[in-house]
Amino acid sequence: MKKRFFPAIVLLLFCFFFSESAKSDDALLYKIDIKTDINPTSRICLDKGLREAKVKKAEAVLLHLNTYGGTVVDADSMRSAILYNQIPVYVFIDNNAASAGALIAIACKKIYMRRGANIGAATVVNGQSGEAMPDKYQSYMRSIIRSTAESHGKKTIFDGKDSVQQWVRDPRIAEAMVDETIYIPNISDSGKVLTLTASEAVRYGFCDGIAETVEDVVRDLGYDRYRIEEYRPSLADLLKGFLMNPAFQAILIMIIVAGIYFELQTPGIGFPSLAAIVAAILYFTPLYIDGLVQNWELIIFLAGIILIILEIFIFPGFGISGILGITFIFGGLIFALLNNDYFTFDEVLVPDISVSLLTVVAGILMAIILCLWMSMRIGERGLFRKVALLADLESANSADPAKAALAGKIGVAATVLRPSGRVLIDGDLYDAVSIIGYIEAGEEVKVVRSENMQLYIEKV
Repeated sequence: MKKRFFPAIVLLLFCFFFSESAKSDDALLYKIDIKTDINPTSRICLDKGLREAKVKKAEAVLLHLNTYGGTVVDADSMRSAILYNQIPVYVFIDNNAASAGALIAIACKKIYMRRGANIGAATVVNGQSGEAMPDKYQSYMRSIIRSTAESHGKKTIFDGKDSVQQWVRDPRIAEAMVDETIYIPNISDSGKVLTLTASEAVRYGFCDGIAETVEDVVRDLGYDRYRIEEYRPSLADLLKGFLMNPAFQAILIMIIVAGIYFELQTPGIGFPSLAAIVAAILYFTPLYIDGLVQNWELIIFLAGIILIILEIFIFPGFGISGILGITFIFGGLIFALLNNDYFTFDEVLVPDISVSLLTVVAGILMAIILCLWMSMRIGERGLFRKVALLADLESANSADPAKAALAGKIGVAATVLRPSGRVLIDGDLYDAVSIIGYIEAGEEVKVVRSENMQLYIEKV
């Protein structure tokens, strides 16, 4: 019986090794899907997908693209990654490659489009209103889309005995996708931003073929035996992309600033400081992992917080310490978003600076609004009803006879009053407010009046 099974085992092993050998002979094509807005998440997915394709020794990368556009900063990073990738990147436009998507598609070695697909309309617009941004933004976009088209070089066209050099992708046509003033006879002469259909893109050299499926693209590329592996983003990639979204970063900045403000208004360490710490970790950690944040930028941010604390609790009034603290915090938040080397900004793009400034300013403005709103809401029905010190204000205009009798009394400041704090009068502690300037602990004070359950005092 054993002799009968031996040839069968040998045959099975032979088939197994033969199939594995045949499998290894198949060309590996690595597919990356970009079917959302161009944002930090799509940039992270592309970067990681390109790295994995290199590790797996793929022969080519196939980008499956369908997007209406997104942020210029992320699009520029993605087109650079494609242009300088060692493995050729081909793109299959499945319906749309608009705005930032057009820039990414033009960076690829070959472009394939589904019938009915479109490419173009790459004018830089405001993400909120949809209006065109000022010319300095358009100038930058014109430059990078033109240089991207130029990067594919020229090809030689033979006409009988003569030959002529022609751009593989005409930079003027690419520029017309951004600037409506570009005039190209019979192509862009309508005074509108250029958008090409699939057949038009083939005619003008911005599409290498019409395809309905990924398999059609692969066959046109000349691969007979191949296998396709697809990049699948991890939960960590998606979370990192979400945390690096400018809108969410502005919210984190709002929580950081508001948390610092409310913590300085209340004694001890409580919820505001915890919220600020968590928001700061969520803000800086993905940027640190991405290589944007350096240690000195974190030190600047922390130094700013320390200077603000010193200004409030140590130095009277508002002076150099407070100004430096605000400047350091503001600078630390901005520098964290830029790919700078200390104070060298050679690698920093103009849109990067604009986005970082808008993100930080928006976060601080939201923090100011939040602080004002929450200050008015403390003690009312709402989020802070359990942590606020509530008083019975049913008779707001009535005075507490015991406190009213304190008018004119002399006491001692039990805590620093900036301007509110506590005072010691006749052996009892009372909440009080300084009506003129700050009062340090231990200084003699005089009760001026009592209104709405509150003592108002001044220095003796």
